[in-house]
Amino acid sequence: MDMSSIGKNIRKKRLSKSWKQEILASKVEVTAAYIGMIERAEKIPKLETLVRIINVLGATADEILEGVINRGYEVRMSEYMEKIGRLPKEEQNRIFDILDVMLEHRGRNQL
Repeated sequence: MDMSSIGKNIRKKRLSKSWKQEILASKVEVTAAYIGMIERAEKIPKLETLVRIINVLGATADEILEGVINRGYEVRMSEYMEKIGRLPKEEQNRIFDILDVMLEHRGRNQL
């Protein structure tokens, strides 16, 4: 099982808050070096530490475990739908048209 996505997702969430590793480390009460090792997938945090990281980041377990758990794609889809929902209707329709073409093309290739 590839656990590297945990660190990538933590980094992504941390950067979305414009936090340096030192800020997250301070709030989680670990070292910045340890946060760096987690983000580079050199270390996997203990459950207690992972829960503290998730809570400090204001994230959900699904967001951080996306790519590791089987249902992680649902988080990604909900993020896409939220972003698409903020676009003007014309742009939304354009995106859905592109998806329709891609899915139709994919269906033909599997015949």
